[in-house]
Amino acid sequence: MDLAADGRVKEARAGQARPHMSAGPAQPTRRSRAAARAPSPYRARVTETPPEACLDAALPDLAGAFGLGEVRRRRFLADGLMNRNWLVETSTGSYAVKQITDVPLAKVRRNLAMLPGLAHDGLPVPAALQTADAECVVEVAGQGFCALPWVEGTHVQGTDLDHDQAHQLGELLAGLHRSLSRHASPSPSGAPVPRTTDAGTASRAADEHSARFPAQPTEVFDKETVEALHQRKDLLASHAGRQPQGSRLAGPHGWTHGDFQYRNLLRRDGAIVAILDWDRVAVRSYAEEVARTAQVQFGGGGRFSLDRVAAFVSGYRSLIPLSEGDLADAVHRLWWKRATDFWQLEFYFERRDPAFGDLFLADEALLHWWTDHFDEVRTAFATHHGPRRLGAVRSV
Repeated sequence: MDLAADGRVKEARAGQARPHMSAGPAQPTRRSRAAARAPSPYRARVTETPPEACLDAALPDLAGAFGLGEVRRRRFLADGLMNRNWLVETSTGSYAVKQITDVPLAKVRRNLAMLPGLAHDGLPVPAALQTADAECVVEVAGQGFCALPWVEGTHVQGTDLDHDQAHQLGELLAGLHRSLSRHASPSPSGAPVPRTTDAGTASRAADEHSARFPAQPTEVFDKETVEALHQRKDLLASHAGRQPQGSRLAGPHGWTHGDFQYRNLLRRDGAIVAILDWDRVAVRSYAEEVARTAQVQFGGGGRFSLDRVAAFVSGYRSLIPLSEGDLADAVHRLWWKRATDFWQLEFYFERRDPAFGDLFLADEALLHWWTDHFDEVRTAFATHHGPRRLGAVRSV
């Protein structure tokens, strides 16, 4: 998940308010969310090379290769988790420049090459700049960079969308899947194979992560995380028998975006003006991407906004048919994946970035709420209706 991929920022410009998600009612201790904490050994982000030095060394070559013109100002966008991004203002315009650090360059080249086709189909997709040799990625001193036109807009979190907007978001995702089926290559050769982690393996991973914290933690974050890991083990022990079965994913599959959610969508005047971050395009179950998008988009504050989930899924199903069984399978598998993975903590320790630690605690809150309201969540995904006012599906 790239919080600033392709150059967007959470606050589109100084003076504009950063969108907030409503906190919802207070949650019990096990659902506590990230809060302001005292420093700990991993509370400061560590990078090998300062962002400014990295870009400054490469900028002359990038400006020449992409025809950016005379560089007048550049600003590092610190919100990105995976890659490094800058706003670069030049004599020819404003651009989002990204240093690619998390994805093989060959994959980025493949993905960026399909963007003009998506834009031709009417999707809000800014196409990557190309060199005179039609290259979308330029390598400087062994590092890959790409550049896209800067797009003004803001990121609107899921609970700030009304019912019709949630429905339209589902329609947009379905339209994107249709367009990707025309422009992504090669054509899928076979159905994706599901991968699952058993409860025992996940429980041992929780122990391993717990051992990385002090035996008697004193920092608030350390205490909360160790407690959350103990509670995760309890959840796994209680639900070990609910591991998804079967060697095939339900429903249709094809090329998907991979991270279609509010952090990668820019809105202006209520409309989506840019879909960003194309690093994770891959062949997946369509229902899997629908479920994941709904979780990230409408699963904030430690709970799902079920009415918005229902509207979003209905919007998608109005263009691409997914059965209740397809969606139930995808939702079950996603819930189990969230119950058995610890990717946020792995990144927290590997990259020493506090944002991943905060994300872990926020996702833990949702996981426990989801487990307690599993049937209601499944019902929301199965509800099928057209655009209408909020309130038709109870938000628990």
